[in-house]
Amino acid sequence: MQSHAPSLVPTPERVAALDRLGDEIAVLSAHLDAATARLLDLIREFDARGGWNSGFRSCAAWLSWRVGLDLGAARERVRVARALGTLPLLAEALARGELSYAKVRALTRVATPETEARLLGVGRAGTAAHVERIVRGWRRVDRRAEARECALRHRNRALRVYQDEDGMVVVRGRLEPEIGALLMQALAAARETLYQRARVADGESGRGHVSEETSSLAQKQADALALLAETALHHELDPGGPGERYQVVVHVDAPVLADPEQPGQSVLEDGARVFAETSQRLACDASRVVMRHDEAGRVVEIGARTRTIPPALRRALLHRDRGCRFPGCGVRVGQGHHLQHWAQGGPTTLSNLATLCRRHHRAVHEEGFQVARGPDGALRFRWPDGRALPEVPVPAAVPGDPVGALRACHDAQGLRLTARTACPTWLGEGLNVGWAIDVLHPLAQNARPWGSSEGEG
Repeated sequence: MQSHAPSLVPTPERVAALDRLGDEIAVLSAHLDAATARLLDLIREFDARGGWNSGFRSCAAWLSWRVGLDLGAARERVRVARALGTLPLLAEALARGELSYAKVRALTRVATPETEARLLGVGRAGTAAHVERIVRGWRRVDRRAEARECALRHRNRALRVYQDEDGMVVVRGRLEPEIGALLMQALAAARETLYQRARVADGESGRGHVSEETSSLAQKQADALALLAETALHHELDPGGPGERYQVVVHVDAPVLADPEQPGQSVLEDGARVFAETSQRLACDASRVVMRHDEAGRVVEIGARTRTIPPALRRALLHRDRGCRFPGCGVRVGQGHHLQHWAQGGPTTLSNLATLCRRHHRAVHEEGFQVARGPDGALRFRWPDGRALPEVPVPAAVPGDPVGALRACHDAQGLRLTARTACPTWLGEGLNVGWAIDVLHPLAQNARPWGSSEGEG
């Protein structure tokens, strides 16, 4: 038994109709790419001006909430938008519909102002698949160059400590960037500690800051290094147990915890003042120790340490909320927030709790955002000015003929797009990626062994 697939005999009318349909697809795609260029311009400006910094963790998080993009796609839009700010040739080609967004997205992964022109040629000559292969090869060369530079830095790290003829100890060294940054931060902290000690000592003796006026920066650095060494030896190079190492202790008066407007203390263990709203946030989900003082301020009673949110209740809270409940967030790890603070009489119950990530917990306590549970049990968020912050924003208005409106907008800008605007100049020949990278990449000859090549595609 034989089966025959139906055959369609192309007629001139059918061929012409399909050609027109294909041209319409190509023209509309060019219009969409040109519109995407404008969208990326707006995203870049919005990001630079911090328009997203109104309760959202990033511009990508705002895009995900506001226009419904997947968070990964939103991050990629922001990345490409930022990159095009320094790549005017690629930005212009996208705005004129000459390059697709897919090609531009790939090229911005490797393009720099110095290599932009030659990579633009790659985008115009090849298909999207060609561009992706060239970019992958380009990145391999970049990674090899970076790996060689990183290995060279690591090999060149050194610290020499020796005694000079006059008995002074000389310290000379070269550190990797991240280790050097760590050392500079530690020295800065030690200098500040020494400065504060000198202020206290001079204040008690009634002298001016004599030592501060006569010490040069180099001398202060030497004193700071000595303090670091003494501190390390004093602690026997042991930072302590994890529980104690990362513990932050806040002392706050009960009236202040209930009402930030009330007078009273709100300080860290070392006496540094923190805002009462910050203390409220920290107390929402922390261990609590009640201390009672007499009229002279002496401690007369210390209660046992208790968890504000018991472990069983926390498990139920995490199971119910599945992450931060702030609109558009969704971070899986969060903190328990009392809708009515326990210091104001609010109960520590599941109905009075909501999970918020660290960023949005701060937004609610210190930045004026509001959250409450409605009669139906749903959470209601509000902006600091009282406007409702919806879980899903109202969709933007769309004209009845969006394609016609897009074409009219581009016509008004003098942008003439045809079915051939974005066509590559490729004529069907094979692509030798190795040869192409050798020709295009400024570091390729040094990065690849002589004579090595990629297979043709």
